Amino acid sequence: MPTALPLTTKELTTDQAVRWCPGCGDYSILAQMKTALTTVGVPREKMAFVSGIGCSSRFPYYMNTYGFHTIHGRAPTFASGLRLANPGLQVWVVTGDGDGLSIGGNHLIHALRRNMDIKVLLFNNEIYGLTKGQYSPASRVGTPTKTSPGGSFETPMRPLSVALAAEATFVARTIDVDVQHLRATIQKAAEHKGSAFVEIYQNCVIFNDDVYKYATDKAVKADNLLYLEHGKPMIFGKDKSKGIRLNGLKPEVVTIGKDCQIDDLLTHDANAEDPTLAYLLSRMSHDARAAAPFPEPVGVLRSVKKPTFEDALDTRVASAVEKKGPGKIEDLFKAEDMWTVQ
Repeated sequence: MPTALPLTTKELTTDQAVRWCPGCGDYSILAQMKTALTTVGVPREKMAFVSGIGCSSRFPYYMNTYGFHTIHGRAPTFASGLRLANPGLQVWVVTGDGDGLSIGGNHLIHALRRNMDIKVLLFNNEIYGLTKGQYSPASRVGTPTKTSPGGSFETPMRPLSVALAAEATFVARTIDVDVQHLRATIQKAAEHKGSAFVEIYQNCVIFNDDVYKYATDKAVKADNLLYLEHGKPMIFGKDKSKGIRLNGLKPEVVTIGKDCQIDDLLTHDANAEDPTLAYLLSRMSHDARAAAPFPEPVGVLRSVKKPTFEDALDTRVASAVEKKGPGKIEDLFKAEDMWTVQ
């Protein structure tokens, strides 16, 4: 029988034992996902979770909805087909930085650029966890792992920059232990029509513990994070004394009242059609060695409305049927581009 609304977290919970390492950030993401979905007004038989390979990819087993545990990197492809075949479903992709940015990078980019109405959650712990601690495409330079014992020397990928370059219409970042912000961000992604991409900073306690301590430690995180709010100036710091100003084409950290006034700061516009400013924000990363270290932005960088791939395809099919009729499968075998090999 269909589920009555509103949902409860209990109704979204399966009978499967949750198998992640004690202290893993995935537990928090799972809990906030369930809570968020009780508010979006979608029955659970109208939801589907699709995953690839990795620790995050256990997610479908723990959500009492439709779920598909697919193959390495191909979750966006399965999700795209699922949306086209079942347009009434709300489709979520759960992936990691290894699964989604390495073998799955091409699939991810094209699902986003097509503006498929799917919601992609990328759990970023900057490591391969399930395969036991190899460096990933998102690992920072110098990260020592089993496959980089001397420290990784490869330039890491920036997931938000990739999503924006692919023209995703909703791009956001949140953190596993910032539960209220995490829940609110998931809700916003659920409400968005089009390609939604959410990077979640997620701690791997076994192979890359405390990689985001600068963003989660209450003693320092206020100086290291920029919480984005649409229509408001970019202010951060323990005493809200710092801000972001645009100097030519480059953002810079300034002290309010000393270097400039609040009116001189950048105002966040998540709805800007041009993603240039969002891209600049996606490039900001914390470096404690810098004289004026940037904070890392969290929140919604971009949220714009554009026609979805599904709507455009429906329009194209309807137009073809109107011009040529519904057609028959037999006619395809007699089309003009058929030939016979003697």
